[in-house]
Amino acid sequence: MNDLEFLQSCLRGEKQAWAEFLSRYSRLIYNYIHSVLSVKGRTASSEQVDDIFQEIFHSLIKDNCKKLATYRGKNGCSLASWLRQVTINFTIDYLRKLKPMVSIDAQNQEGFSLGDLMADLAPGAVEFLIDQDKRKTLTECISLLESGEQYFLELFLNQELTLDEIKDSLKINRGAVDMRKSRILEKLQDCFKKKGFLG
Repeated sequence: MNDLEFLQSCLRGEKQAWAEFLSRYSRLIYNYIHSVLSVKGRTASSEQVDDIFQEIFHSLIKDNCKKLATYRGKNGCSLASWLRQVTINFTIDYLRKLKPMVSIDAQNQEGFSLGDLMADLAPGAVEFLIDQDKRKTLTECISLLESGEQYFLELFLNQELTLDEIKDSLKINRGAVDMRKSRILEKLQDCFKKKGFLG
Protein backbone atom coordinates (compact mmCIF):
# COMPACT_ATOMS: atom_id res chain seq x y z
CA MET A 1 0.00 0.00 0.00
CA ASN A 2 1.50 3.34 -1.04
CA ASP A 3 1.19 6.60 0.93
CA LEU A 4 -1.82 7.82 -1.03
CA GLU A 5 -3.70 4.55 -0.55
CA PHE A 6 -2.78 4.53 3.14
CA LEU A 7 -4.04 8.09 3.53
CA GLN A 8 -7.30 7.22 1.78
CA SER A 9 -7.84 4.53 4.42
CA CYS A 10 -7.37 7.21 7.11
CA LEU A 11 -9.75 9.58 5.35
CA ARG A 12 -12.38 6.83 5.23
CA GLY A 13 -12.15 6.75 9.02
CA GLU A 14 -10.62 3.32 9.37
CA LYS A 15 -9.51 3.08 13.01
CA GLN A 16 -6.55 0.81 12.34
CA ALA A 17 -5.26 3.20 9.67
CA TRP A 18 -5.55 6.18 12.05
CA ALA A 19 -3.74 4.27 14.78
CA GLU A 20 -0.96 3.49 12.31
CA PHE A 21 -0.90 7.13 11.13
CA LEU A 22 -0.38 8.35 14.70
CA SER A 23 2.22 5.67 15.40
CA ARG A 24 4.11 6.35 12.20
CA TYR A 25 4.04 10.16 12.07
CA SER A 26 3.62 11.59 15.59
CA ARG A 27 7.30 11.28 16.49
CA LEU A 28 8.21 12.64 13.06
CA ILE A 29 6.07 15.77 13.60
CA TYR A 30 7.48 16.27 17.10
CA ASN A 31 11.03 15.98 15.72
CA TYR A 32 10.31 18.56 13.02
CA ILE A 33 8.84 20.96 15.60
CA HIS A 34 11.99 20.63 17.72
CA SER A 35 14.16 21.13 14.62
CA VAL A 36 12.44 24.39 13.73
CA LEU A 37 12.70 25.63 17.32
CA SER A 38 16.41 24.77 17.31
CA VAL A 39 17.11 26.47 13.98
CA LYS A 40 15.22 29.58 15.14
CA GLY A 41 17.11 29.58 18.44
CA ARG A 42 13.90 29.28 20.44
CA THR A 43 13.27 27.22 23.52
CA ALA A 44 9.86 25.85 24.39
CA SER A 45 8.46 23.86 27.25
CA SER A 46 7.17 20.37 26.57
CA GLU A 47 3.65 21.80 27.07
CA GLN A 48 4.25 24.40 24.33
CA VAL A 49 5.60 21.73 21.98
CA ASP A 50 2.53 19.61 22.75
CA ASP A 51 0.33 22.64 21.99
CA ILE A 52 2.05 23.13 18.62
CA PHE A 53 1.65 19.42 17.85
CA GLN A 54 -2.04 19.48 18.78
CA GLU A 55 -2.66 22.59 16.68
CA ILE A 56 -0.89 21.03 13.69
CA PHE A 57 -2.88 17.83 14.03
CA HIS A 58 -6.12 19.79 14.45
CA SER A 59 -5.32 21.81 11.30
CA LEU A 60 -4.89 18.53 9.39
CA ILE A 61 -8.18 16.99 10.48
CA LYS A 62 -10.51 19.97 10.85
CA ASP A 63 -13.33 20.42 8.34
CA ASN A 64 -13.47 16.68 7.65
CA CYS A 65 -9.68 16.36 7.08
CA LYS A 66 -9.71 19.07 4.40
CA LYS A 67 -5.97 19.87 4.66
CA LEU A 68 -4.84 16.26 4.97
CA ALA A 69 -6.88 15.42 1.88
CA THR A 70 -4.81 17.88 -0.18
CA TYR A 71 -1.84 15.46 -0.15
CA ARG A 72 -1.45 14.02 -3.66
CA GLY A 73 1.99 12.39 -3.59
CA LYS A 74 3.01 14.22 -6.77
CA ASN A 75 6.58 14.05 -8.07
CA GLY A 76 7.40 11.25 -5.66
CA CYS A 77 6.70 13.36 -2.58
CA SER A 78 6.19 11.01 0.34
CA LEU A 79 3.57 11.64 3.01
CA ALA A 80 6.42 12.06 5.52
CA SER A 81 8.02 14.79 3.35
CA TRP A 82 4.67 16.52 2.93
CA LEU A 83 4.03 16.42 6.70
CA ARG A 84 7.54 17.75 7.27
CA GLN A 85 6.77 20.82 5.14
CA VAL A 86 3.37 21.33 6.78
CA THR A 87 4.97 21.12 10.23
CA ILE A 88 7.80 23.50 9.36
CA ASN A 89 5.43 26.09 7.89
CA PHE A 90 2.99 25.82 10.80
CA THR A 91 5.72 26.05 13.46
CA ILE A 92 7.29 29.10 11.80
CA ASP A 93 3.88 30.79 11.63
CA TYR A 94 3.29 29.89 15.29
CA LEU A 95 6.61 31.49 16.29
CA ARG A 96 5.80 34.64 14.31
CA LYS A 97 2.70 35.10 16.43
CA LEU A 98 4.71 34.94 19.66
CA LYS A 99 5.75 38.57 19.73
CA PRO A 100 7.54 40.05 22.72
CA MET A 101 5.36 41.65 25.33
CA VAL A 102 4.48 45.26 24.64
CA SER A 103 6.28 47.78 26.83
CA ILE A 104 3.90 50.23 28.46
CA ASP A 105 6.53 52.94 27.97
CA ALA A 106 7.03 52.29 24.26
CA GLN A 107 5.90 55.16 22.07
CA ASN A 108 5.49 55.46 18.35
CA GLN A 109 6.80 58.43 16.37
CA GLU A 110 3.79 60.56 17.32
CA GLY A 111 4.48 59.88 21.00
CA PHE A 112 1.53 57.48 21.33
CA SER A 113 1.94 54.88 24.05
CA LEU A 114 -0.06 52.20 25.80
CA GLY A 115 -0.90 54.90 28.34
CA ASP A 116 -2.86 56.69 25.62
CA LEU A 117 -4.73 53.50 24.79
CA MET A 118 -5.50 53.01 28.46
CA ALA A 119 -7.00 56.49 28.66
CA ASP A 120 -10.21 54.88 27.40
CA LEU A 121 -10.47 52.79 30.55
CA ALA A 122 -11.35 55.34 33.16
CA PRO A 123 -10.93 59.01 34.08
CA GLY A 124 -7.38 59.73 35.16
CA ALA A 125 -5.89 56.61 33.57
CA VAL A 126 -2.89 58.52 32.21
CA GLU A 127 -2.13 60.01 35.65
CA PHE A 128 -2.59 56.56 37.12
CA LEU A 129 0.18 55.26 34.85
CA ILE A 130 2.69 57.71 36.34
CA ASP A 131 2.80 55.72 39.57
CA GLN A 132 5.48 53.02 39.23
CA ASP A 133 3.53 50.47 41.29
CA LYS A 134 0.59 50.87 38.99
CA ARG A 135 2.82 50.58 35.93
CA LYS A 136 4.00 47.26 37.28
CA THR A 137 0.38 46.19 37.70
CA LEU A 138 -0.36 47.16 34.10
CA THR A 139 2.56 45.04 32.93
CA GLU A 140 1.18 42.12 34.94
CA CYS A 141 -2.26 42.61 33.41
CA ILE A 142 -0.79 42.62 29.90
CA SER A 143 1.08 39.40 30.68
CA LEU A 144 -2.29 37.76 31.45
CA LEU A 145 -3.58 38.52 27.95
CA GLU A 146 -3.50 35.76 25.36
CA SER A 147 -0.52 35.84 22.99
CA GLY A 148 -2.79 36.95 20.13
CA GLU A 149 -4.02 39.91 22.20
CA GLN A 150 -0.45 40.88 23.10
CA TYR A 151 0.35 40.61 19.39
CA PHE A 152 -2.56 42.98 18.62
CA LEU A 153 -1.04 45.55 21.03
CA GLU A 154 2.37 44.99 19.43
CA LEU A 155 0.95 45.77 15.98
CA PHE A 156 -1.04 48.76 17.20
CA LEU A 157 1.60 50.37 19.41
CA ASN A 158 5.10 49.25 18.54
CA GLN A 159 4.61 48.62 14.82
CA GLU A 160 2.30 51.65 14.56
CA LEU A 161 -0.25 49.95 12.33
CA THR A 162 -3.64 51.58 11.93
CA LEU A 163 -6.72 49.51 12.72
CA ASP A 164 -7.28 49.08 8.97
CA GLU A 165 -3.69 47.84 8.53
CA ILE A 166 -4.19 45.44 11.44
CA LYS A 167 -7.33 44.18 9.70
CA ASP A 168 -5.27 43.37 6.60
CA SER A 169 -2.40 41.88 8.60
CA LEU A 170 -4.66 39.57 10.60
CA LYS A 171 -6.91 38.86 7.60
CA ILE A 172 -10.09 39.70 9.54
CA ASN A 173 -12.77 42.32 8.95
CA ARG A 174 -12.77 45.76 10.52
CA GLY A 175 -15.64 44.86 12.87
CA ALA A 176 -13.55 41.99 14.26
CA VAL A 177 -10.60 44.37 14.77
CA ASP A 178 -12.78 46.83 16.69
CA MET A 179 -14.26 44.00 18.74
CA ARG A 180 -10.79 42.66 19.55
CA LYS A 181 -9.60 46.11 20.68
CA SER A 182 -12.70 46.49 22.84
CA ARG A 183 -12.24 43.02 24.34
CA ILE A 184 -8.59 43.78 25.19
CA LEU A 185 -9.61 47.01 26.92
CA GLU A 186 -12.31 45.18 28.89
CA LYS A 187 -9.85 42.49 29.99
CA LEU A 188 -7.34 45.09 31.14
CA GLN A 189 -10.07 47.03 32.94
CA ASP A 190 -11.27 43.88 34.72
CA CYS A 191 -7.67 43.12 35.73
CA PHE A 192 -7.26 46.64 37.15
CA LYS A 193 -10.50 46.30 39.11
CA LYS A 194 -9.38 43.00 40.61
CA LYS A 195 -6.18 44.68 41.73
CA GLY A 196 -8.15 47.55 43.27
CA PHE A 197 -7.13 50.36 40.96
CA LEU A 198 -10.45 51.17 39.27
CA GLY A 199 -13.82 51.71 40.83
